[in-house]
Amino acid sequence: MGNYKYMETIFVPIFILLVSLNYVMPCNLTTNFYDKTCPKALATIKRSVLASVSSNPRNAALLVRLHFHDCFVQLGGKSWPVRLGRRDSTTSNPDEANRDLPRGNFNLSQLIDNFRRKGLNAREMVALSGSHTIGQARCVTFRGRIYNSALNIDPAFNSSLSAICPPTAPNGDGNLRPLDLQTPNRFDNNYFRNLVSSRGLLISDQVLFNGDSTDSIVTEYVQNPSAFDKDFASAMIKMGEIDVLTGDAGIIRSLCSRAS
Repeated sequence: MGNYKYMETIFVPIFILLVSLNYVMPCNLTTNFYDKTCPKALATIKRSVLASVSSNPRNAALLVRLHFHDCFVQLGGKSWPVRLGRRDSTTSNPDEANRDLPRGNFNLSQLIDNFRRKGLNAREMVALSGSHTIGQARCVTFRGRIYNSALNIDPAFNSSLSAICPPTAPNGDGNLRPLDLQTPNRFDNNYFRNLVSSRGLLISDQVLFNGDSTDSIVTEYVQNPSAFDKDFASAMIKMGEIDVLTGDAGIIRSLCSRAS
């Protein structure tokens, strides 16, 4: 909950800036949506995002779901043009949203099916999973990886996790561990290198490289970082345009946390 409150403090000024543009909108997304009505919008957003990531690199992981590609400027990684013009929904249902999110204990079949229902294929799922190259996870989300998982796990890695995550809940539930131990504050392909070394933090991470159909994709991203960059950008663009509201659909919220 604290993270969402923090994100709201970052984005409320930005959304106030953007939702003040109350005019008839075209029925499509474009990269120059605000060029005439608010030409300084993207520069303002970029400054805010860079300041946020500079003060705390973990914020980049919080922002990645919102498709703010600017946050990768200080972390390295791929950037891409984001098409703008989305409107907000008239309802907000966190339970429904959470049901659509993949869970940290999903097996490979569950992950593939979860992404497929949103129109994303297995390769796009693996590429998007690479966003775990930044951010941290709580002990409660990876306890099953340490003590109950049948997946391969590097012994030294397992020992380091056990030291901060006791086997019995709720002891240590909130203790944090980087999703990428090698370069936790840089967007790169080391997430996939970790999987090959059996050092995926979550069960849903390691299943991507566990003698199954996605092993070859992980291997490719290890050997060819530019392939990961390209696929990640394409998948982010595609994911960001799933079921968007444009034109007269939806509303423009004056407060981003609730329907106007």
